[in-house]
Amino acid sequence: MVEGSMTQGAGQAPEEWHGTDQPEGPDPAGGPEDELYTPTLPDIPVVEGAGPLYVVGDVHGYLDELRAALREAGLTDDADNWAAGNARLWFLGDFTDRGPDGVGVLDLVMRLSAEAAAVGGYCKALLGNHELLLIGASRFGDTPVESAAGTASFQAAWLLNGGQRTDMERLQDHHVQWMSRLDSMALADGHLLLHSDTTAYLDYGGTVDDVNDAIWQALQRNSVEETWELFRKFTKRFAFRDEDGPQAVRELLDTYGGKRVVHGHSPIPYLTGEGIGGADAESGGAEDEESTPGVRGPHVYADSLAIAMDGGVTMAGKLLVARLPLPE
Repeated sequence: MVEGSMTQGAGQAPEEWHGTDQPEGPDPAGGPEDELYTPTLPDIPVVEGAGPLYVVGDVHGYLDELRAALREAGLTDDADNWAAGNARLWFLGDFTDRGPDGVGVLDLVMRLSAEAAAVGGYCKALLGNHELLLIGASRFGDTPVESAAGTASFQAAWLLNGGQRTDMERLQDHHVQWMSRLDSMALADGHLLLHSDTTAYLDYGGTVDDVNDAIWQALQRNSVEETWELFRKFTKRFAFRDEDGPQAVRELLDTYGGKRVVHGHSPIPYLTGEGIGGADAESGGAEDEESTPGVRGPHVYADSLAIAMDGGVTMAGKLLVARLPLPE
């Protein structure tokens, strides 16, 4: 398996329900962005073992916090340009919603993808459940879809789960296309990278390539029901947290390879018991974001087989950037 072989080039909450405004359509005239974002298209060559490996947890529109974290890690310079040479950087998904500037986050990551590729490194991203949510809201709007909570729509679910109208106003077709081509999982230096702490990936194939291809194909079919099912499955969480958690992680590792799972999606305070509540996709409520957790770094758990990277930036936590492997 060639690392990130499918597309490159990216959770958090229970999620569902109803809404209004239609999204702004694509710019029919195109623009200079097309050339800038070419390196995020499929089949960028990747050299195994080149440069140090970094991962970034959920960003959720907190652009200023992301810029600061990338600079602190030495990945970008004071002008937010790629400064890490042949380093390898993976975002674990959930770029938008809740925070003030999700589209600004998308633009930064897309630009860094081009800049890193130009100097022999890479900046790649995984598909998160909030990417699925935004893709669905932009493509399907208020189109009704059946859910366990009754009739729902992507537009309403997006708004309920932190969708920012200013993001939708600025969202363009190249953003949606970029998100729809992201991989769902990757292997890097013995780490199985995922967005969601769920075993739902097993429903889509027995290899990393099969899963990425199956989910990519599903998004290309442009079906509201199929996209909703993806969103529903990858909003589930906590599969690795409790007594059976190590077994669930081992099932993924035995199937897809790797020695440790690295994921985002579930805020570390909810995994450690410091947060309040948390819910599944169809429970009918959104997460409580009023907690102020003291997250200092990634959380290793499930018999040391899993690493959680969502520091809870939406809960006054920390936007995490970590170099892998973690120090022992």
